[in-house]
Amino acid sequence: MSDTANTPDAPTEPAHRTRAKGEPRFPDGPRPDPAGSHFERRIRSFQPRRSRVTAGQADALERLWPTWGLDIDGQRNLDLPELFGNDNPVVLEIGFGMGEATAQMAADAPATNILAADVHTPGQGNLLGLAYHHGLSNIRVANGDAIILLREMLAPDALDGLRVYFPDPWPKKRHHKRRLIQPEFLSLAATRLKPGATVHCATDWEPYAEQMLEVLDAHPDFENSQPDGGFAPRPEFRPLTRFEGQGLDKGHVVNDLLFRRVPHEDQR
Repeated sequence: MSDTANTPDAPTEPAHRTRAKGEPRFPDGPRPDPAGSHFERRIRSFQPRRSRVTAGQADALERLWPTWGLDIDGQRNLDLPELFGNDNPVVLEIGFGMGEATAQMAADAPATNILAADVHTPGQGNLLGLAYHHGLSNIRVANGDAIILLREMLAPDALDGLRVYFPDPWPKKRHHKRRLIQPEFLSLAATRLKPGATVHCATDWEPYAEQMLEVLDAHPDFENSQPDGGFAPRPEFRPLTRFEGQGLDKGHVVNDLLFRRVPHEDQR
């Protein structure tokens, strides 16, 4: 990543003030439940984590969220060229952890916009801080349920790619229904992906990898990018994260899946 500290149109730093008792910590930042009760209560594929926000992450949220962040409230249609300030391709990343890999991919491909969605406040702050300090104007951070983002806020054929790296594997059998990569999710995603767009999944939980492969292989809107089928080698554009490296040191097997969105008959 570059060391450019001043990104064009980056927010300036306001003077800090003492927060009044009962005042939200981030009054202009990500909301705890942005969609509220506007949509059905269904089984969620994610579980919000409550962990400590560092001073640096809090500073990034306070300064940068109004410009580079958005709540997934389901109440508006996103104009992606307006959101990013250009017409470059947009890839949706669902679940970015602390954002290191996302920031690296943004730095390596500055002509690709990344719409990064997660519910983890420390990770949101960390990614915003990385984007600012490394001059990455091609990242926007979305807070909330990615299903609502796809279904209610994005237009058909809006996306040039979808990335789902190391989603919660929900290892217990009774929780498998919570896994994100399911036929219904893929059908929704297909409506928002351009023909030929890539779906890239990665997991270090082998049973989930097998399920992903089975579900993607069976879905009529997607085809495996590997000529002989099966899993794909890790592409160079997906960085090896610290978490992944620790897993590999422990003998974990990481599987990548690269599938393409198949055009419908009227699109061929």
